[in-house]
Amino acid sequence: MAAVCLDSVRKVYPNGHVGVAGASIDIADGELLVLVGPSGCGKTTLLRMIAGLESISSGTLSIDGRRVNEVPPKDRDIAMVFQNYALYPHMTVAENLGFGLRLRGQPKAEIARRVAEAAAVLELQHRLEARPAALSGGQRQRVALGRALVRDPKVFLLDEPLSNLDAKLRLSMRVEIARLHRRLGATMIYVTHDQIEAMTLGQRIVVLDGGVVQQIDTPMKLYERPANRFVAGFLGSPAMNFLRGVLHDDDGWTLAMPQGPLSLGTLAPLQAQALQAWRGREVVVGLRPEHLLLAPADGALSARLEVLEPVGNEIFLNLRHGEQALVARVPPCELPEPGSLLRFRFDGARLHFFDAEGGARIAE
Repeated sequence: MAAVCLDSVRKVYPNGHVGVAGASIDIADGELLVLVGPSGCGKTTLLRMIAGLESISSGTLSIDGRRVNEVPPKDRDIAMVFQNYALYPHMTVAENLGFGLRLRGQPKAEIARRVAEAAAVLELQHRLEARPAALSGGQRQRVALGRALVRDPKVFLLDEPLSNLDAKLRLSMRVEIARLHRRLGATMIYVTHDQIEAMTLGQRIVVLDGGVVQQIDTPMKLYERPANRFVAGFLGSPAMNFLRGVLHDDDGWTLAMPQGPLSLGTLAPLQAQALQAWRGREVVVGLRPEHLLLAPADGALSARLEVLEPVGNEIFLNLRHGEQALVARVPPCELPEPGSLLRFRFDGARLHFFDAEGGARIAE
């Protein structure tokens, strides 16, 4: 396996559109790194540049310490798994798995050995004589993974490989990919638009928006300390709640909003220190749905219940606070009818503060 290094890698198309704006990422040998972001953010373009399917406008791409900007895809020793399985319908599973090796002139005995090893890893050894039409969606995806696996490449590139599967299959295939990565210790770069997929699979996550890297960190650090409002709103399901207003510290921290002042409670000491320079200025306060707690007697925030979404082990409450939509995540309990006014409390130390103009986190 190998480390991958992107140093200020940039992609500009002939019409002037910037697909990737100076990405610098160091991917460790054996790491599973996830590229995540909304459609059009540049994640697939970045993956295709690593694969050699897109030219690099500027910057340097290195694989295993070798600069590969102009190296053809076939000479980069990478294997790519696409969203479309692209299996040959007239070939058996074994023939699909070994096809790339046959093209490279590998001996039949070596092909058979590698196919058998890949089939055992992916639990396909009993379907080697079947054709794709006889396979389930999950089995077809495993064949596509196996076709990359038999090549024993330095780097695996996976471009939204689970998008065509239903929710249950996506869950099981996520587990399979994570298990496969642990077993192989392989360098994997995985592209997805699904933030749950990113959080559960990635050892580290690169969040992109508009071709720009917004933040690189471990899943929980991204969740707990997002670098800006975009990252805060993108990671998490349901998404983070945001309240915009003017920050005051007269007799305790408050947020002045059109629907009235909101007491922010007791902030963490470092947080309060960082916010001193923001008194009297407009900020955006972020609060995760799970940190908005029902408090009938002493809640600082009142909101009208619009829609309940029971999902078994928890309930999502869709609320309205003035003109502001909010979501709370609460354990199963008896709740009043939609239209009722509820009160909530929250821990001030759980709040996130962002610049209302640029969206950057107000660091503490």
